[in-house]
Amino acid sequence: MSEEGYVAERSMSGVFLGVLVVALLAALGSLVWCYGLQNRLTDTQKQLGAAIQKNTDLAQKLDSTNARLRATSETLGQSVGIAQKQIETRAQSILAAQQAATTRLEREQAATKEQIGAVSTDVATVKTDVGGVKTDVATTRTDLEATKSQLNRVVGDAGVMSGLIATNHDELEVLKHKGDRNYIEFTLKKGEKPLLLSSIKLQLKKVDMKHSRYTLNVSADDRNIEKKDKNLDEPVQFYTGKTPVLYELVVNDIEKNTVSGYLSTPKGTPAQ
Repeated sequence: MSEEGYVAERSMSGVFLGVLVVALLAALGSLVWCYGLQNRLTDTQKQLGAAIQKNTDLAQKLDSTNARLRATSETLGQSVGIAQKQIETRAQSILAAQQAATTRLEREQAATKEQIGAVSTDVATVKTDVGGVKTDVATTRTDLEATKSQLNRVVGDAGVMSGLIATNHDELEVLKHKGDRNYIEFTLKKGEKPLLLSSIKLQLKKVDMKHSRYTLNVSADDRNIEKKDKNLDEPVQFYTGKTPVLYELVVNDIEKNTVSGYLSTPKGTPAQ
């Protein structure tokens, strides 16, 4: 074989070898791509199966929910029907009661008119006596005012004529506005510590609600005085101070283990 033929044969062999290598590489690439595609296809199938299962579960839940809604709607419809009947029955009952009340009111009004007519006749007769009664009332009122003044002035437990006695808070306010003495209201409870009023101390020891009596201790000028079994609205009197002056206390309300009233002191003595 000549040298040129040998060279040509070697060139053809190289080309064939190159083509063979390229074909092998292309085949290998195709295999790799097919393998990857197969994996992606498998993953996609799994995801598709999961989606189908999820849709199936959702469909079952939706069917169950629809069934419950239908049952609830039927129950609600029955309840509404029953409530409507109850409302109609109640309305009829109310209308009947109103009609009965109206009839009764008409009868009562007719009877009242008859009574008013009779009373009017009696009033015409009574008017003739009113003039004389007014005169008697004026006289009685004067006597009552005088009697009230006498009743409110009593002798205290120390034998001294008391001033006006207040039997309630309103009367006490009147005495305060008169300005003759100082008036300090108090409330004492059994078992509590002594209560300081002005320059003295008061401590409740006993309460007898049945007989409206009480017992308390009065501490003044380093002395302790027991005021035993005192009555409601009774002036309890004692003297205290360097120049002894008359103090007076009145209990005008007695309850269980509690008494309320006021302390009366001369003007110029210490306030509470």
